[in-house]
Amino acid sequence: METREGVPARPPSYEGVWRFTAPAVDVSVPQARHAVRDLLARQGVPVHEDVRQGLLLIVSELVTNAVRHAALLSPEIAVEVAIGPEWIRVAVEDNHPYRPKALEADHARTGGRGLLLVKEIALESGGACDVEHTASGGKIIWAALPLAPMAPGPGAPDGRVTSPRPDPSAP
Repeated sequence: METREGVPARPPSYEGVWRFTAPAVDVSVPQARHAVRDLLARQGVPVHEDVRQGLLLIVSELVTNAVRHAALLSPEIAVEVAIGPEWIRVAVEDNHPYRPKALEADHARTGGRGLLLVKEIALESGGACDVEHTASGGKIIWAALPLAPMAPGPGAPDGRVTSPRPDPSAP
């Protein structure tokens, strides 16, 4: 990124990494969602409305999973938001060692599909998600989304644009 006379331009002011912790209790779910929503607005992140809604749903799902399944071994969870020039990445960390997998859709079950939903939202928007172990034995579940959704257009059989994007795990 350069400006006149080859002088490097400053990165957009919305870029950065923010992290907050919360107790692993039910009330933390809407609080985390509102904190991320407010952060996006405060920083002036140029995120498309569809992507913003998907991101907030992902935050809700990941924090809910941590509260429901990790609270016994992780009374506190951490939420991290990293925003780059083209990507936004949200991660939820807890101290529970279990590494969940996205379940297949089973219409007879009333729950257990949160990670599948996160994965679908990320993939549909051209992003990615994964689960990683921490050095302390816990886990981080993250999802990265482009700030703008993939637009239909020529280039891919399904109408999606196939231009390359940076590694979503490195905002």
